[in-house]
Amino acid sequence: MKRLFSILFIVLILLNVMGYYGLFIGLEYRNTQEMIQKLDSENYTDSETITLKIPVAIPYSFDSPAFERVNGQFQYKGEFYRLVKQRLLSDTLLIVCVKDQQSKHIQQALTSYVTTFTDKPVDNHTNTKSFSDFGKDYFSPVFSIDHLAFGWGRDIPQESPVRIFNSSFYPSIIHPPERLFSI
Repeated sequence: MKRLFSILFIVLILLNVMGYYGLFIGLEYRNTQEMIQKLDSENYTDSETITLKIPVAIPYSFDSPAFERVNGQFQYKGEFYRLVKQRLLSDTLLIVCVKDQQSKHIQQALTSYVTTFTDKPVDNHTNTKSFSDFGKDYFSPVFSIDHLAFGWGRDIPQESPVRIFNSSFYPSIIHPPERLFSI
């Protein structure tokens, strides 16, 4: 009985520390492992697959004799896809993908869970932050001031000057050390 209470309290502490986000990470990990096992055993039909043809300009390209098994995941227009296999054929990369509905459901559940913390409704197009928005938050913008009238003007430097510090320490050894043993 003590062991059962100990396990229960450990689960409660972990849930308190990680929150439901840890649960979603675990669900995503389990889904990834199941999908990799399913794709490795080729337990899918050709009607489930989508083939992408990507032009590639490689000067020393070679043709792959057959498809190679690859792992990966990407999202396109709200749908999640798992990479199954790929093949390089002259100047075209053929990638075979499968839709991953379980990842979509997990992400939707995570999104609805996060919206419980905010007052704003979720809109997929306006609330997503892209990398350029991330850069705007942390990097200063580049700007310049141009004068319209001829006359005086001054350029505004954007970067702070680099300061080089010279060491003021000089060795104070005047003579070499004495020999400890004679030859």
